[in-house]
Order: sequence, then C-alpha cells, then structure tokens
Amino acid sequence: MMITVNLKPGLKRKRAGSPLAGAMAGVKAFGSKVKDPALLVAVAAWVGVAGFLGYNWFSNTTALRALEPQLEQTRAEHQRFKTFLDQKHKQEQIRDSLLTQITTIRSVDGDRYVWPHVLDEVTRALPAYTWLVDLSPVAAPPPPPPTAAQAKDKKQQQPVDTAPKTVTFQLNGRTVDIQAYTRFLRNLEASPWISDVTPVSAQTIVEQQRAITAFTIRADFKQADSAYIRTAPLSQSVR
Repeated sequence: MMITVNLKPGLKRKRAGSPLAGAMAGVKAFGSKVKDPALLVAVAAWVGVAGFLGYNWFSNTTALRALEPQLEQTRAEHQRFKTFLDQKHKQEQIRDSLLTQITTIRSVDGDRYVWPHVLDEVTRALPAYTWLVDLSPVAAPPPPPPTAAQAKDKKQQQPVDTAPKTVTFQLNGRTVDIQAYTRFLRNLEASPWISDVTPVSAQTIVEQQRAITAFTIRADFKQADSAYIRTAPLSQSVR
C-alpha cells in the first residue's frame, strides 16, 4: 500500500491527463504566445512540405524495393540476348566469309568447263556431211549504265551474284546439203545448254571445184537445268 503526502494542503492535486491532451495544450499555448499569423502559416507550410517529402521518400523506397527483382530479371534477360546476338553476329561473319570464298571459287572455276560443254553440244548436233571451220567466242555488249535509283539499291543490298554467266559464241561451217544446215540449226535449238540460236549468213561457195554451203551461226551457252546434268567419276577401278 502506497501513502501519498500532500506537501501543499491548499492546492488540489491535478489528475494526470493523456499525452495527446498535453500535446494539444502545448500547441494552444504556443499559439497564444505567437501573435504573428504569417509565422504560423510559414510553420504550417514547412510542416506540410516535410510531411510530403517524407511520404514521397517512403513511397519511392517501397517501390524501389518492389522493382529490384524485376531489375535483376531484366539484367539476366539482357545478358542472355546479348550472348545470343554475339553468336548470331559470329555466324553471320562465317556465312559471309563462306559466300565470299564460294564466289571467288566460282569466278575462277566457273568458266573451266564452258567450252568443253559447247564443243560437246555442237558436236552432238552436227549432222552428217557437215563440218566446222572455226568456233570462237563473241564479246557481249556492255550493259547499260544503271540509273541513280538502281545504283543506290545495289549499294544498299549488295547481293552475291553466284549465277553462271552466259557465253556467246559464233561458229563457221560448211555443208554439202542445205537440208543438213537446217537440221543443224534445229539440233542446236533442241540442246538444253544452247539458246538464242541465230543464223547469221548462209551462201554457196566453191571449194576444190565443188559447190558447198558456207554458213555462220551465233548462239549463247547457258547453264542447263539440273535435270540435264549428268555426273561421272573421274577415276574408275578396272578389274
């Protein structure tokens, strides 16, 4: 049991109030002491600004903590796509290098078997009692200069031209039968390797006291379809 002694008998003991009531009383006392309303407005404004900044800081901190997992996931995705793009770039470099090598090889080796094919097709089409005097290539006319738009598109696209070039040739021959000459023209046109067969001239001349027909034919050699190409081994074992 606690005994309370009042050292001032004339005064009544005040009952302890709540902390909120004490704070309100302090504010009222401060307001009664401060008589300038501008000072009160300034203090209230600073208190509001401080509260707003504190609220913003707390909100931004919470949002930043919530976004940290997404940031880590985004970084992982960025690293994965960067690795993928690096690999793709290396593969494209390898592809471009291979295309350059293939183009170089075709430019060097592309014309190696042109004339054997030409001679083979011409010999196959040559009828009886007909012979050749000469067979020579004909220079193709230069292509027209490209326009500004075509040059710009070609510079932007830069395609790799791997298609075989067309070779124009001219042959001079003799025949003792005019029908053999027309048959020779039809046989050349039927060849899948020869196109644009054009008779240039055909006239009767006398050689070794015999009247024969001298003719000149111009045609183009082109790459035939793969269905007409036959391959054969270079070497074959003999038993």
